[in-house]
Amino acid sequence: MSLNTLASRIAADLVTHAASLGIATRTTESGTLLVDCGAKATGSDAAGLGMAGVAMGGLGEVRLEPPHASAGEIPDASRWNLPTVVVTSGSPVAACLASQYAGWKMSQGGYFAMASGPVRACIGREDLFDVLARSMGRDLRERCDHAVGVLESSKLPPDEVCRSLAEDAGVEPHRLVLLVARTASRAGTLQVIARSLETALHKLETLHFDLSRVVRGAGRAPLAPVAKDDLAAIGRTNDAILYGGEVVLEVTGDDASLAAIGPRTISAASPSFGEPFVSLFEKAGGDFYAIDPALFAPARIEFRNRDTGTSHRFGAVAPAIVAASFGVSAVDPDGIAGP
Repeated sequence: MSLNTLASRIAADLVTHAASLGIATRTTESGTLLVDCGAKATGSDAAGLGMAGVAMGGLGEVRLEPPHASAGEIPDASRWNLPTVVVTSGSPVAACLASQYAGWKMSQGGYFAMASGPVRACIGREDLFDVLARSMGRDLRERCDHAVGVLESSKLPPDEVCRSLAEDAGVEPHRLVLLVARTASRAGTLQVIARSLETALHKLETLHFDLSRVVRGAGRAPLAPVAKDDLAAIGRTNDAILYGGEVVLEVTGDDASLAAIGPRTISAASPSFGEPFVSLFEKAGGDFYAIDPALFAPARIEFRNRDTGTSHRFGAVAPAIVAASFGVSAVDPDGIAGP
């Protein structure tokens, strides 16, 4: 089953329950269905969970756990005084890198959005898909007659943008569905924080790790309160993962390579570690790509080697930074995971 087919089922369910989820829908002149989960609409946490599920191409489970809960997939996980966004996937490379990764900045005619979701696999122009094909031994691009995408933006895309995106994806505009939410919204905040697992896998890709060794993954990060504006929300959502994100990857192969690469897979590997993201973002002139790429990783990662039964743990959460970023008491002092 294709990423876009699975995602379209989740999107259809969101549309069916739009009123109860705080979602608004609109069809453009050319027929593209826009699902407003938090651009102008109020949205909800449930809408954010749906967006995250769509972003993962239907190949991941996303749930929201109550404060103080400890996810079973991640031993000794921190127990936050906040709800926690938990993601799991049995096909993590396809779910996270072929779909969920925000692979490009959409900019056309004054419209801007960070774009992700399975529509990326229909377009398939990113070099990342060639990397994945070499690593996984199969092409994760898709030939589509329908496509679904996720846009992180405070505005709904105009019709000309939808028509252009549909053309790039090789589908008719009326066969394209786009879910939209600004970062400073309940759904937008949640769906970004649901990228802890994706962040870990992308870091591994940049370190040239053999992604075919990754067979299952789980990640969790504390859910930030919705910020007053998108800049503050960008700071909080990134801090949630960089300083509060915890990931477990089940892998195969040797232990020596895991021990060697492990210290480089966490956010503390960057000299920028320790400074709130909004401060780094402002220093970089609002350009993500000007920030040290080594920072974009979870705070803590564990590799479980299925072949040897050995676990390798690296890093630790930074609760003081999370608490300062969120403006709350973020952590149960008795529930902090050790290094």
